[in-house]
Amino acid sequence: MQVQQAGFRFAIDRGGTFTDVYARCPSGKTRILKLLSEDPSNYLDAPREGIRRILQEETGQLMPPDVPVDTSQIEWIRMGTTVATNALLERKGERIALVITKGFKDLLYIGNQARPKIFDLEIVTPEMLYEDVVEVSEWVVLQQDKCQLAKKRGLEVVTGTTGEKLEVREGIDMKKLRDDLQTVLDKGIQSLAVVLKHAYTFDRHEKHIGELAQQMGFHHVSLSSSVMPMVRMVPRGYTASADAYLTPCIKTYLASFAGGFQNSLEGKRVLFMQSDGGLTPMDKFNGSRAILSGPAGGVVGYAVTTYKRETDLPVIGFDMGGTSTDVSRYAGEYEHVFETTTAGVTIQAPQLDINTVAAGGGSRLFFRSGLFVVGPESAGAHPGPTCYRKGGPLCVTDANLVLGRLRPEFFPSIFGKSEDQPLDIDASVKSFITLTKEVNEFLASQPEGTKKEPMSMEEIAMGFINVANETMCRPIRALTQAKGHDTSCHVLACFGGAGGQHACAIARSLGMSTVFIHRFSGILSAYGMALADVVHEAQEPCALQYESSSFPLIDCRIEKLTEQCVLELEKQGFTRSQIDTESYLHLRYDRTDCALMCSAADFPVTKTSCCHGDFEGAFNARYKREFGFTIPGRSIIVDDIRVRGVGKTDIIEDRLLKTSAKEPKSQLVTRCYFDSKYWDTKLYLLDDLSSNHTIQGPAILIEKNSTVVIEPHCQARITQRGDIHIKIGSGLRKGIGTELDTIQLSIFSHRFMSTAEQMGRILQRTAISTNIKERLDFSCAMFGFDGGLVANAPHIPVHLGAMQETVQYQMKVLGDDLKEGDMILTNHPCAGGSHLPDLTVITPVFYPGSLKPVFFVASRGHHADIGGIAPGSMPPNSKHLGEEGAVFKTFKLVKDGIFQEEDVVKAFMAPGEVPGSSGTRNLHDNLADLRAQVAANQKGITLITELIDSYGLDVVLAYMGHIQTNAEIAVREMLKEIGKNTLEKTGKTRLMAVDYMDDGTPIQLSIDININEGAAFFDFTGTGPEVYGNCNAPRAVTMSAIIYCLRCMIGHDVPLNQGCLKPVQLHIPKGSILDPSENAAVVGGNVLTSQRVVDVVLKAFAVCAASQGCMNNITFGDADIGYYETVSGGAGAGPTWDGQSGVHTHMTNTRITDPEILERRYPVVLKRFELNPNTGGLGQYRGGDGVIREVLFRRPLTLSVLTERRAFRPYGMKGGEPGQPGKNLFIYEDGRIINLGGKTAINVKAGDTLQLCTPGGGGFGTPPEKNCGTDYDVLPSKRRRHNQVASQLYTEKGSVHAFRMAQEQV
Repeated sequence: MQVQQAGFRFAIDRGGTFTDVYARCPSGKTRILKLLSEDPSNYLDAPREGIRRILQEETGQLMPPDVPVDTSQIEWIRMGTTVATNALLERKGERIALVITKGFKDLLYIGNQARPKIFDLEIVTPEMLYEDVVEVSEWVVLQQDKCQLAKKRGLEVVTGTTGEKLEVREGIDMKKLRDDLQTVLDKGIQSLAVVLKHAYTFDRHEKHIGELAQQMGFHHVSLSSSVMPMVRMVPRGYTASADAYLTPCIKTYLASFAGGFQNSLEGKRVLFMQSDGGLTPMDKFNGSRAILSGPAGGVVGYAVTTYKRETDLPVIGFDMGGTSTDVSRYAGEYEHVFETTTAGVTIQAPQLDINTVAAGGGSRLFFRSGLFVVGPESAGAHPGPTCYRKGGPLCVTDANLVLGRLRPEFFPSIFGKSEDQPLDIDASVKSFITLTKEVNEFLASQPEGTKKEPMSMEEIAMGFINVANETMCRPIRALTQAKGHDTSCHVLACFGGAGGQHACAIARSLGMSTVFIHRFSGILSAYGMALADVVHEAQEPCALQYESSSFPLIDCRIEKLTEQCVLELEKQGFTRSQIDTESYLHLRYDRTDCALMCSAADFPVTKTSCCHGDFEGAFNARYKREFGFTIPGRSIIVDDIRVRGVGKTDIIEDRLLKTSAKEPKSQLVTRCYFDSKYWDTKLYLLDDLSSNHTIQGPAILIEKNSTVVIEPHCQARITQRGDIHIKIGSGLRKGIGTELDTIQLSIFSHRFMSTAEQMGRILQRTAISTNIKERLDFSCAMFGFDGGLVANAPHIPVHLGAMQETVQYQMKVLGDDLKEGDMILTNHPCAGGSHLPDLTVITPVFYPGSLKPVFFVASRGHHADIGGIAPGSMPPNSKHLGEEGAVFKTFKLVKDGIFQEEDVVKAFMAPGEVPGSSGTRNLHDNLADLRAQVAANQKGITLITELIDSYGLDVVLAYMGHIQTNAEIAVREMLKEIGKNTLEKTGKTRLMAVDYMDDGTPIQLSIDININEGAAFFDFTGTGPEVYGNCNAPRAVTMSAIIYCLRCMIGHDVPLNQGCLKPVQLHIPKGSILDPSENAAVVGGNVLTSQRVVDVVLKAFAVCAASQGCMNNITFGDADIGYYETVSGGAGAGPTWDGQSGVHTHMTNTRITDPEILERRYPVVLKRFELNPNTGGLGQYRGGDGVIREVLFRRPLTLSVLTERRAFRPYGMKGGEPGQPGKNLFIYEDGRIINLGGKTAINVKAGDTLQLCTPGGGGFGTPPEKNCGTDYDVLPSKRRRHNQVASQLYTEKGSVHAFRMAQEQV
C-alpha cells in the first residue's frame, strides 16, 4: 500500500569512485545524481553534497555549501557506503590491540595456516589489523565424560549459553591485565578486540576484560562473544578485530556526515545498509556488518524489481563495474553466507552471497604465449584504461570502445588531468595496433597447423571481449550448479556501469533466454536501498541435538530472540503489523562440518517437530537438493539459533510509461563490430522510448549512467515501467576449424577448466566423507585420447600431472579391454598412484562412431581410511605397501554399466587378512565416495559430449592438443630465459643440486638446459636407494613436484597439463627412493619426500631458499576416534622477499582445525599455538619462522608423528643462513621431557603433552652486519605486494571463491 510521502526521500550509494543519489521528491518526481566520491576542491562529503544540490534545486531555497543543510523537508535518508571496505582494503582503520588467551598471541597471524596463492614463492598475505597483543592467563576447558586429567579441589564448573559444561581451571590475573592494558594505552591505542578460547559459550572472562578496559579509558572494545557468538576461535577473533578496527572509522564518518546537517540530523530517520541486505539505524551500524554495504543494495534492487514482477524464474544478478564483477542469485529469498573472507580477513556475520570475480571494465588485457588473458589485474579508477587519458594500460573498456560499443559523445567528459575531456578513442586504437602487431608476429612464428592469417585489430579486440565473457560465465555456472540449479533456467538481471555491454553474450553462453535491465541499472545499488526493509537480527550459539527432548529449550530460545527483534524494531517506529520475523536453526549432521542455516517457513509444524516448524524436514530437503543425498539415522546438531526481524518498507510505486504508436526514433546509425564483421547499428536514447517499443538488434541503448548493447539476433522490449526486457536469440555460430585460433584457444581453455571444476562440484555435492565433502581433498581432470592431461581442477600440488601416468598405465595394461560402460579403480604407486588413500576412478569415453575412447575423465579423492596397520591409513612405521591399506592396481569398479559392489567390498576388507592389520574401518563412506566419483566422471562425460555436439569431435580433440601445446610454449620460453641467465652467470647450462632426507638419503639432481629448444633433461642419478620405511616416493609424486616448480617459476597462470612436461625429459634411477619397487611403503613419500624433491629443484634453479620442507604429520586416536593434521612452518626467503612465517609451503596447503573445534570433538587441549621466534635463517632477506604447537592429552591414546627436517636444516641461498630444524618433544605428566625423533608411534596417558616445533625457512643473501645477532622476537607483519595500490586491488569474495580457496588448501 502506498503511504503519503511527507518529504524528500534519499537513497545513496557511496562507492569507491562514484556516489549515486536516488531522490524521491514529495511531488512524486524522481531525481538521479552521480558525483565523484572524492572531490575535496568542491565538497567535503559527496552524499551530503548530493542531498544539498537536489534540495536547493527542487525547493528554490539557497543552501550554501559551507552551511549545515536544512533538514526540515527531509523524510528519510538511506545509505550504503564503502567506508568499511576501503579501510579494510587499504588498512586505514583504527589503531587496535588484540587481547587473547595466553599461548595464542600469533593465532590470527597463522589463521588457518594455508597460503592464499599456491604457486607464489613469495607468499604475501594481508597485514594484521592489530599492532599490539596482550596475552591473558586464563584457562577454560569443555567437560568431557572420559577425561582423565587431574582436577584441583574446588574446581569451578559452569554451564555455558550452549548448554555445554566447562571447567574454569584458571581465572584472570586482573592486576597483571591492568598493567598490560595500561602499556597499550600509553602507546596511544584506544580500541581493543578481545577473543578468549570458548568465549562463544562462556563469556564471563571477556566481559570482565571489557569492563576493565572501559574503566581505564579505552574508547572502543569489541568482545568476540558479543560481536558474533559462534564457535571457532579464529574467524570469531578476526570478526572482533574487524569490528574494533572498522567501527570507530564508521562512527567518525557518521559523525562527520551528520555534522553537515542542522542539528546533526537529530529526529530524522537515517538508515544504513548492512551486508545482509537489511537496513539498520545509523547508531547501530558497525564494522563487522558493513563490508558489503554498497553491493547489498544492488541485490535488493534487482530482487525486488525482477522476481515475481517480470519473471517467475530465479534471477542471477550481474553487476559489472570497473575493477570487478559481482554475481549473486535470488529465488524468493536472499541467499546468505555466514562466514566470508574479505581482504584477507575472515568475518562471521550474515552477508549476502555476492561472488566477486576479476573481470570488470578496467580489467587488463594480456597476450601471453599465444593465449588471450583478461585480468585479474585491474587498472582501477587511476590510471584507468588507456582511453581515460592517464597513461593506463589496455583494458576491457578500450576493447568495447574500439569496437564501437561505446560512444565518447554519449559518455561523461570527466577524463584527463583536468577531468573535463572525453574518452580518448585514438589512444585505444593506437595501443591495439601495437598489440595486433605483437599477436601477428607470434602467429607468423608458429608451426604448421596454426591459423597464420594476420588478425585485424577488431578481431583481437573482439577476442578479448569473448574471453572476458567466458571468465565471467565460469563463476555463474559454479554458483548455480553448486547448489543443484540449472544455470539456463534463470533470468540475467544486469546492472552496473559496464554490464549492459556484455549481457546478451553472457546470457547466450549460459543458455539463458532472457536479460532484464532496470532503467536505473546504472545506480541500482542506490535504488535498492530505497526498496529495502529494516532488519534486526538476534543470534546465539547452541550445542543441542535436534530431538524431542531439546524442543522445549529450542522453542523457548527462539521466542526470546523473536521478542528481542520485535522490541528493537518497535523502538524504530514500526507497528507489530509491519514486523515479520523468521527463525532459523544452523544445523548439521553429527560428525560433519557442513552446517546449513535453515528456515522452516515452508515446513509446517508436525507431531515430531518443535513448535516453530519442521526444521528437520527443511534441513533434509535442502541437504538433498545441494548434496544429492541425506544420512538417515545420523543425529542432527543445532550449532546456532537465529531470528531475523524485518520492518517492512513502504512500496514505491513506479511511474508507468505511456505507450506510443510511433516507431522508436534512433539518434544515429553507427558501425559496431560483432562476431566477424561490422554491422549498421542504431543508437537510441532510453528516455526517448515508450512502453512496448521493440528494438531489433544490433542496437545501442543509451541511459544517463550506462550503455546497453543489443546484439544481433536479440530483441529488446521497453516495459511499462521503462525497463529493458531482452529476448536472446540463438545468434550465428562462427565456423571453427581444427587449426589453432588463438582466441578460441582462450575460450576452450576456460571451457575445459570449467568442465573439471563442475566435475569437482558434483563430487563434493554427492560425497559423504569429511575428507572429500568438507576438506575438499580431491582432484578432477580430463585427458585426451592418448591419456595426456588437458585440464585439472583444483590445483592440489601433489596431484598435478600425477593422474596422467595413472590413465596411461591403464591404457597400456587394458588396451582393447577398455569398453564403453567400464570404470577403472586404481591407487597403486606403480600405476601412477601417489599414496594408497588417494583412490582414482577413470572412465574411458566413447563417442558415437568411434571404436576407441576419444578422451578420458578421472577423479581422485582422499579416502579417510582404507585399512592397514593404523587408523587413517597413514602409519608412521610401515615397511611395505600391504601395511598401508587396500591396494587396487587395475580394478574394474564398473563393468558394462554395473557397479561391482561385492568385489570392491572384498578388496577393501582384504588388508584384515594380514596379522596386525585391518580392513577398511569405514566401508560405508568408501562406497558412498566411490559412487560420488562415478557421478563426477559422468558429469564430465556429459559436458564434453555437449562440447563435441556443438563444435565437432575433430575440433574438440584439436583444441585439447592446442591447449597442451600452449603450456609447452610457456615452459619452453621460461627454460630458454633461465638457460640464458645461467649461461651468462656461470658459462654453462647445467644446474646441479643435492639435499638429504633426515636418514642421510641423498636426493641428487642435474638439469641440462637446451637454450635453443627451451628443453631440459632432469636426471636424478645419484639419488639414494629405496629405504626400509615409508619415505619412498612413487614416480608420479616426482612428476607432480616438477610441474609445481615449473609453474611457480613461470610466474603467471598457464594451463597445467601434459604440455608442461613435454619440454622436460626425466630420468629416475629404478630402485631409488624416487622409483621404488612395487611393494615398497610410500605413505611418507607423498607427504615428506615430495617436499624434498621441490627443495632440490628450486635449489638447482637458485630461485629461493628452502622452506620448512615438511608437512609435520600428526595422528592420534583410539578405537573410538581418530584425528590427523599437518602443521605449518617457515617459508624460504627469496631475492626480494622475506619468507613468511607459520604457513604451509609447496606440496601441501592444508587448513588446520580451529582450536575450539579440536577441543570440542577430540580428547585433547590445545595449550599453545604460536610462532617460534628466530627459527628462520638470517640473510639479506630472512626466512620465515616455524611454529610451536602444544597438545595436552586428556585420556590414553596412540600418537604418531611422521616428520622431516629434524636433522638436516632447510638450506639458505646466496649466503643466507639455513633455517632451524624442527623437533618433536614429548612432555610426560611428571615433567620429564624426551625427544621423539622424526618418525614414531607412542602410547600417551592423560596429562602428557606433545610439543611440536616446526622448521624455519632458509635466509637469502648475505646477512648485513647490523642484522647479526638481531632479536627478531617482535610482532610479525604480513604485507601486501608493493606494486599494488588500493584502487587496483580487487578482492574476491563469496561462496564460489571460498570453495576454490578451500580446494587449494588441502
